[in-house]
Amino acid sequence: MAKKKKLGLEDLGGFVFSTNEDFDFETDHNHENLAPNEQYLEAHFSNKGRGGKTVTIVKGFIGNEDDLKLLAKLLKKKCGVGGAVKDGEIIIQGNYRDKIMEILKKEKYNVKRVGG
Repeated sequence: MAKKKKLGLEDLGGFVFSTNEDFDFETDHNHENLAPNEQYLEAHFSNKGRGGKTVTIVKGFIGNEDDLKLLAKLLKKKCGVGGAVKDGEIIIQGNYRDKIMEILKKEKYNVKRVGG
């Protein structure tokens, strides 16, 4: 069995090595929380790389991981479906883009429909 060829830094497990002695890992990855009315989110529809299953992806959230997970939990609960938070994006199972846009607008987020 042949070994899988490594293609990029993400294939190394997310580790990046630096010779900078002043580098502070904790402060470089913490994002300032923006108010919902200052957030500009994008609602995408996708079925690529998922075995033909459709998902709605919300991109553009600026804030910490916990707030992103809370927003994802709200969207999943209101839509009555499953989903996940991955790479700073909210992935909701199914084509719920219009419903998610309405929910986000009620929560005072600026949201834009992207694609189709």
